[in-house]
Amino acid sequence: MSAQTHHALDYIEIGVDDFAAAKAFYGGAFGWTFTDYGPGPAYVGINGSGGEVGGFRLTDEVSAGGPLVLLYSDDLDASAQAVRDAGGSVVRGPYEFPGGRRFHFHDPAGNELGVWSAG
Repeated sequence: MSAQTHHALDYIEIGVDDFAAAKAFYGGAFGWTFTDYGPGPAYVGINGSGGEVGGFRLTDEVSAGGPLVLLYSDDLDASAQAVRDAGGSVVRGPYEFPGGRRFHFHDPAGNELGVWSAG
C-alpha cells in the first residue's frame, strides 16, 4: 500500500447502475481488477498499483457533470480502440492539446472520462 499525500487525489468513486457491465467494460478496456464488497455487492473496489484506488457505487440514475477523471495511456490510439471494443463510445477526440493528446469517452452507464498521453 502506498502512503497518501496531503491534498492529492486519493480515491475516485464512479456511479454505475450495473456492476457487472461496469466491471466488464473497465476490465476489458483497461485491464482493471475488482474487489466485491457486501452481500449485494453494495460496492465494488477498483484495484490499482499499490492497492485500491477507487470504486463503483450503485446508483439509480447516472448523471453527467461530475468531476472529469483522466486516465493515462502509453498508447492513446490503442486505448481508444479498447474502449470501443469493450462497449464504450469515444465522444471527443483523440485530439492534441498542450502537453500531448487525449480523448473523452462514455462508459456503458453514461459516465464521461478522459484518457491522455504525453506523446
